[in-house]
Amino acid sequence: MDRWFEEQLHPASIDNAALQARLQQFPAMQWSPQDLLYRLPSNAVIRQVIAGKLPMPKTGAMRVVYANQVARVDERREKKQGLGVRDRGTGFEATGNLKTEAAGDGGEMMAADAPAIETDPTFAEALLALPPGERMMRLEAMQQPQLDGFLKALKGPQRQALTADMDPGEKLTVQALEGPERAVVEELMGERLTRDIYSNAQLQEVMTDFWLNHFNVYLRKNEATPYYLVSYQRDTIRPRALGKFEDLLEAVAHSPAMLLYLDNAESIGPDSTAAERAKFNGNKKAADGLNENYARELMELHTLGVNGGYTQADVIQAARILTGWGVEQPQRGGGFQFNPNRHEPGTKKVMGQKFKENGEREGEALLHFLATRPATAKFLSRELAVRFVSDDPPQALVDRMAQAYLRSDGDIATVLRAMERSPEFWSQDAYRAKVKTPLEYVVSAARASGADVENFQPLVNNLRQMGMPLFECIPPTGYKWEAADWVSTGELVNRMNFALALAANRLPGIKTTWTAQTNAGSSDAALSLLDGLDGAGNTTANTNAGTTAETTSEPPTPGSEEARLEAMLIGGDVSATTRSAVLEQFEQQNPQSGGAVPVAMNAAKRGPAAPVERQDQLLAGLLLGSPEFQRR
Repeated sequence: MDRWFEEQLHPASIDNAALQARLQQFPAMQWSPQDLLYRLPSNAVIRQVIAGKLPMPKTGAMRVVYANQVARVDERREKKQGLGVRDRGTGFEATGNLKTEAAGDGGEMMAADAPAIETDPTFAEALLALPPGERMMRLEAMQQPQLDGFLKALKGPQRQALTADMDPGEKLTVQALEGPERAVVEELMGERLTRDIYSNAQLQEVMTDFWLNHFNVYLRKNEATPYYLVSYQRDTIRPRALGKFEDLLEAVAHSPAMLLYLDNAESIGPDSTAAERAKFNGNKKAADGLNENYARELMELHTLGVNGGYTQADVIQAARILTGWGVEQPQRGGGFQFNPNRHEPGTKKVMGQKFKENGEREGEALLHFLATRPATAKFLSRELAVRFVSDDPPQALVDRMAQAYLRSDGDIATVLRAMERSPEFWSQDAYRAKVKTPLEYVVSAARASGADVENFQPLVNNLRQMGMPLFECIPPTGYKWEAADWVSTGELVNRMNFALALAANRLPGIKTTWTAQTNAGSSDAALSLLDGLDGAGNTTANTNAGTTAETTSEPPTPGSEEARLEAMLIGGDVSATTRSAVLEQFEQQNPQSGGAVPVAMNAAKRGPAAPVERQDQLLAGLLLGSPEFQRR
């Protein structure tokens, strides 16, 4: 176990080839914010194109994507202003011409046939039957608003058929035709869940989740935020999730995502050159432009904690130190920029510590000061203990972790090592003391069941239903780790509904297999001993769901199948009460079983799945919804 834990603390040494292969389906997640905004334009970029401040791409699919967005902006403007179709002006007409030119004769044909596209089922059938390349060409040739009408009219299997056999780049283009920003968000969430479910570097992903929540950034803050979150997750948080806290803190402080979310990019020093110019020009709002949001959360949420010994005066002084820390052309994906004209001159004092005027280095000195405070060590250690051990962790454990933090200059791996080696971590009181958050629950269910996930939208939708949508916590506090925030009758019903749907393969694009004859491998109880550290379930990502059952002449019974699935899904036994309840629920829904899993059933009533598999799906779903699986 110690060797496994040490390996997890060094994720670069772990074989993650299978994960990397799965990540190829998200090509946009490798792009910079500038490339993302250019290739998958936000509405702000499109407005700049309409205003003539940015050029329209000259050829190819990108030109069509831009043209679609221009048409949509014009349509929204028309609805807002109550204009007629003929009053759209250059935007819509230019869009139509651009698309027809790009498509050639095919585009002209599509434009002529456009009124029938939305309601003609034969058109959809014919298009979906085409090879991927031709399918793409027909989509790119469609005019607005018929394209949107066609896409909205597609149902269930048709939606999957639209991108069937397309490569990742082609699928991304289809998503971009529907909406470029939506394409970015879907890839962002899909890649996040792919790593959570399939990564063998489990601890790195758990800590990435921890720090993304600790340094929360709300997805919908502004139109640029989704584009910056790609880099924030990939370049700022994950590479530093197990390193020095000060390095992570400084990277976050320089991140455009954080500077925009907490408004520091707008902050202006009261006595700065920029403020003096604003006063001269009569711009009172800019002259009084000091923004305290980031400075306050930096101290209250990111480092010292609410009882960390600072005052409101310290917050103001910290905000003055951080003036000038901003973002260059955020609507075009620019990076961090220090603007000396916005920086407050003079010496500042925070918590008794003087910071001499030194431009950007003032802020770096402040971050170092905050990262090395004993209050920060205690605050972070308690937050980690709440995440991994219990909602009210023993003070002795927190103190031991804080000491490890101070001795190691804030090395996160050292703090985690101190926690994992502590008697409190392994105590009976800590066993299954933590209720899983919705994200932990959904991910652990997918991992434990060995689910093959090709479509992540059902998981995203269920997380929203459970009250924990990815990247959508509005306040900077992030989501809570305590059970009180997640345990309610409605929440438990949502979890059970998800468990039954997952086990029964009722989530489109997600496949689970439960019958013993078709599975290989076994559930190793040792893999779940550190369930509090993997944050992603009770088995490794590479373990296929199921155990190999010995071939016998005796037919399986509900009891024998429950025992097999219980060993596979849940680390440690379930209680007698849970086992009895699972079998009772099973019997109520299958009164004809007579104590044995039937070998033949009416297929018209039971659906396409084999009888034994149907029974296993129900048993597995009930176990995934059990109290023991809800905890870690």
